[in-house]
Amino acid sequence: MSLTRVLLGLGSNIEREMHLHAGLEALAELLREMRCSPVFESQAVGIKSGPFFNLVVAGYSELSLADLDRRLKFIEADNGRYAPERKGLPLDIDVLLYGDLVGNYDGLILPRAEILRNAFVLWPLSLLVPDVLHPGQQRSFAELWQGAQIEQQLWPVAFSWRGQPLTPAPLLEAYPAA
Repeated sequence: MSLTRVLLGLGSNIEREMHLHAGLEALAELLREMRCSPVFESQAVGIKSGPFFNLVVAGYSELSLADLDRRLKFIEADNGRYAPERKGLPLDIDVLLYGDLVGNYDGLILPRAEILRNAFVLWPLSLLVPDVLHPGQQRSFAELWQGAQIEQQLWPVAFSWRGQPLTPAPLLEAYPAA
């Protein structure tokens, strides 16, 4: 069984720590060599809601893109994403990259456009996988972040998972909360 590198974006604006922890635990069952970016807080983009916590996860999967996407929907559902009475967004998990695929795969457009539009996706990518090339741009995530002209406020937040801080202290000190 071959493994494909995947990059996933996670976000939550309701019981943020609880839902991100639950999402990370579920992803740890799906992905090999899983690594997490620092966690950032930002104002909501595209919806009226409270602030979000966001991070990016890198790992390897033996699942096909369709199977991975389906499993992610189940994880979201387990966290109340599709509950009729929900307020806000308990857990959102997006496939940002699946290998080097570029195009529309049953409605899943890769690489995900939000990578280049949202600081809360691009900054974590630039820290987690700085040398990985964006398949559509053929530039590294570090280069893309350096040249980004994104008007969006976000700041790193202290966040630990499985007893390990995901956001390093120097980053927290360099960018104090607004």
